[in-house]
Amino acid sequence: MTAGWKTVPLGEVIQQRKEFIEIDDIQTYKRARVQLHAKGIVLRDIVEGSLVKTKRQQVSRAGEFLVAEIDAKVGGFGMVPDELDGAIVSSHYFLFQIDETKLERRFLDFYIRTPSFRDQVEAQGSTNYAAIRPAHVLGYQIPLPPLTEQRRIVARIEALAAQIDEARRLRKEAVAEAEAMCRAIITQDSDSKPTPMSELVRMRPSDVAVQSDETYQFAGVYCFGRGVFRSVTKTGMEFAYPRLTRLERGNFVYPKLMAWEGALGVVPEECDGMVVSTEFPVFEVLTDRVFPEVLDIHFKNPAVWPELSGSSTGTNVRRRRLNPGDFLKYKFPLPSRPVQETVRKVKAEVNAMNRLQSETAAELDALLPAILDRAFKGEL
Repeated sequence: MTAGWKTVPLGEVIQQRKEFIEIDDIQTYKRARVQLHAKGIVLRDIVEGSLVKTKRQQVSRAGEFLVAEIDAKVGGFGMVPDELDGAIVSSHYFLFQIDETKLERRFLDFYIRTPSFRDQVEAQGSTNYAAIRPAHVLGYQIPLPPLTEQRRIVARIEALAAQIDEARRLRKEAVAEAEAMCRAIITQDSDSKPTPMSELVRMRPSDVAVQSDETYQFAGVYCFGRGVFRSVTKTGMEFAYPRLTRLERGNFVYPKLMAWEGALGVVPEECDGMVVSTEFPVFEVLTDRVFPEVLDIHFKNPAVWPELSGSSTGTNVRRRRLNPGDFLKYKFPLPSRPVQETVRKVKAEVNAMNRLQSETAAELDALLPAILDRAFKGEL
């Protein structure tokens, strides 16, 4: 630690505050919750008092340090944001006021995200009892430079964090712009021909007989054109499907229930070999007619989803189902082969950018902890 910085117990700069109220059944309340891994405090829900089972609740105030009794050891703590001023929490949370004549609240906010602080929390108590008590919190140590230095450090951290966020934003924008260019290439092709999907894809059978003692890696499909992703791992005894379909890279897949919300996509390389249930029709793409990349771009377009909604069955909007037979009747505006080749090349560049974004995302995520580590060593 930099010479001249004191290290003090938190009890010197914060104090526990208790403010309990009796819940009124006819009033409405905001409820707060902690996110694990020091990711902060967020809104849990807004409820009528009649739905709150425990009628004696605490009231949190903006800028307070909130700690979860049970989840603290896994990062269940954070600063109450302004928008949650007055939100209620149960007695299993501890609230602490900050003495802002000694401690800048944003300085504490950044410090509680460091390994140094997390190590203190995790070391407290026995392995058989994970909960912590207010006395534990008040005993945690914090470096305490003068307020002017605290504010300088906070400003420096915030400036560097803003640069990291800007780098993330620019990468996302580059990918979005490239995909928009692909859509424009397709929609502006005057030689495209409306073609039934039945001429472009072939439905694959459910080819995996489920074994109760086997483990299966499932894939899912995000709504709103966000594609296929790695989902959950389950053993055969954990679900009721007698058969599954194993995905292959380049297949086209969607969930029957959510296709009308843009949950359609081409299987990427990282999901090759995963499985889906029979609620997910899977199609082999006939690449002599259409490239998978062209289908992927088309079905990510929000303008297309209402057309699929019209083909879906069910009277309840939340229960519409796009059955394979209706999907195969859908008229796809098949671009000319030269246009498809162009889209395929641009999509390859988009995929390369996505891979780079995934690789650098971890690097960007690691930057802030490194910045915080330097900051609380007095090196910023």
